[in-house]
Amino acid sequence: MPDDRLVLTGPRLADGRTVDVALSAGRIAAVGTPGSLAGPAAEGVDRVDLTGWLLLPAPAEPHAHHDTALTAAGPPPEQTPTALRRRVTEAALAQLGHGATAQRTHVRVGDAVGLTALEAVLEVRRSLQGYAELAAVAVPRVLTGLAGAENRAVLRDAAKMGAGALGGAPDLDPDPAGYLDIVLGLADEHGCAIDLHTEADDPARLARLASAAGACRFGVAIGPCAGLSLLPHDVAAQAADRLAAAGVTVVCLPQGPCGLSGGGGGGSGGTPARLLAAAGVPVAAGGGALRDVANPVGRGDPLEAAYQLASHGALRPAGAYAAVSGRARAALGLPDVRIEAGFPAELLAVRGETVAGALSLAYSRVVIHRGRVVSRTSAVREYSGTPGDAGGGHGLPRQSTG
Repeated sequence: MPDDRLVLTGPRLADGRTVDVALSAGRIAAVGTPGSLAGPAAEGVDRVDLTGWLLLPAPAEPHAHHDTALTAAGPPPEQTPTALRRRVTEAALAQLGHGATAQRTHVRVGDAVGLTALEAVLEVRRSLQGYAELAAVAVPRVLTGLAGAENRAVLRDAAKMGAGALGGAPDLDPDPAGYLDIVLGLADEHGCAIDLHTEADDPARLARLASAAGACRFGVAIGPCAGLSLLPHDVAAQAADRLAAAGVTVVCLPQGPCGLSGGGGGGSGGTPARLLAAAGVPVAAGGGALRDVANPVGRGDPLEAAYQLASHGALRPAGAYAAVSGRARAALGLPDVRIEAGFPAELLAVRGETVAGALSLAYSRVVIHRGRVVSRTSAVREYSGTPGDAGGGHGLPRQSTG
């Protein structure tokens, strides 16, 4: 057997089966009944005992802001290359520890920051190879007119440097339609995906975006589209139909406001995920801001984003988890992951038996990227004394907290 082979023994799958899973060369080599893939006599095979764990396709983070992460406390954050690399690395590793083996971070370019933050993200991307896939969205502010001339040049340079997607907030530009035309043109020229921030509270503007997006060859994601929840139901439903027809993915951000919202967090009731999903729009979910000025308490945990979607009734637990796993990966242009032979070995194991249980209480995690365990988190709770017995008693046992 190859030296890189790893066998996961005894995990439960979401469909209730208990299996062994063999990994090799970064992919799932086989899925079999317990004990069928690598017996005690097999040599050169590493094993991870996942009895009592639920094995799932790994989540992904489709909408992070690593360059501003972890800056909520203290003085204004440093913008030096060293400080930026440190923040981006810490944020990416926090996301990875929660299970996000693929991440897309929106990075400010142009104006005073130039390409400094993007350069830092691309350096961290190289340093994290083998641990996580990190992609960048280049995000300028104004692009149109004389005021946007320099930013247009910077955005072109960002595409040449390796930004995998071009984005920004057209609604904040004096000419939103012109902003969109520039981004679409550069994306087509350089083979980039498009990932735009919009509140989507203007049906006509959203319809134009959907129409233009249909011509993009490399994928279009928009979010959080929370403004749709402010529109009359029939108007919002028509907008959702247009997005579905154009193949646009909507990335909702249930954990809190995003740093691109122009201040104020949108003033809406959140992304109407159920309405969008019913229309056939692929709905992904991300974390957005991570403990910065826009959201001082962000966790960067995809399972919390799924938990909030499920707990608010926006999606059922399985659909909520798909929003942070399969549909999030698709939004990043990555291949699907299924726990079947031949699929990428991008996996997350959590304590528990069901997806709903994992979303409720999943602190202990094993994260697998390219067939290799890259992170482990273990959580145990200990009780002191016996409830109702002031004298102490025998105490209670330690308890896994998920």
